[in-house]
Amino acid sequence: MQRNAQLNSFTQSLIALAVLAGAPIGAAAQMEFHYQYGELTNPFAGTDHATHILTFQHASAWSLGESFFFIDLLDDGGADGFNDVEFYGEWYPTLSLGRLTNRTVGGGPLRDIAFVGGINVDGDANVFKWLPGARLSWDIPGFVFFNTDITAFIDASSGVESGGAPRTDDSFMVDVNWGAAFDLGSQSFWFTGHAEYIGGTTTEFGAPQEGWILAQPQLGWDIGKTVTGSANQLFVGVEYQYWRNKLGTQNHDNVPQLWVMWRL
Repeated sequence: MQRNAQLNSFTQSLIALAVLAGAPIGAAAQMEFHYQYGELTNPFAGTDHATHILTFQHASAWSLGESFFFIDLLDDGGADGFNDVEFYGEWYPTLSLGRLTNRTVGGGPLRDIAFVGGINVDGDANVFKWLPGARLSWDIPGFVFFNTDITAFIDASSGVESGGAPRTDDSFMVDVNWGAAFDLGSQSFWFTGHAEYIGGTTTEFGAPQEGWILAQPQLGWDIGKTVTGSANQLFVGVEYQYWRNKLGTQNHDNVPQLWVMWRL
């Protein structure tokens, strides 16, 4: 009963976040569905499992900033308490200083600075994180976007008392995220992803938790353009996941995954 209540509460939270993420009247909006498959590690047991991941992703621009939101549904086919039909979501709304002041903020390759207010939610572990901070947006030739996010990593979870993962002290995050479209001959590709560093911390029991590095570059071929002539809709390719000290443990992911993206 407690498990079902937690899942229902989490699902309601994700629906609310999805509504909020799409709420601003956008100058542009983009929705995507992703499918990934690969051998990922349970960092607490040290075992590998073939894991399916379905993702809904939404990005939009509005008059004073941007919004990026995704929800993952993960299933590793095991029954070990990790990724057993697991929900995970993140939301990053931003407030652009350039748009707010109606003037250029930055100079050279730096094209804007924004406030960012991130949220990370994990349903299975009952984890909730706040990530307030700043975003530096860069003007780099060939890239549709290239950002550096520097934020706090504040744990607002209830911890073991609520049946979740141990609560931790606060930390910080540095994340680089990008997207670039390019052609090779008549074929089109999309290169996107992010790389983050989360600083080490301690749990509510005083145990040290390692800082981690997570990189997830994705390279997709525009198969829709080649097969049906409908460009920029259906991509197939690979995501390479490198996760050192996964979730603060001393276990790692270093694995390619099948990646399929359907863009609406």
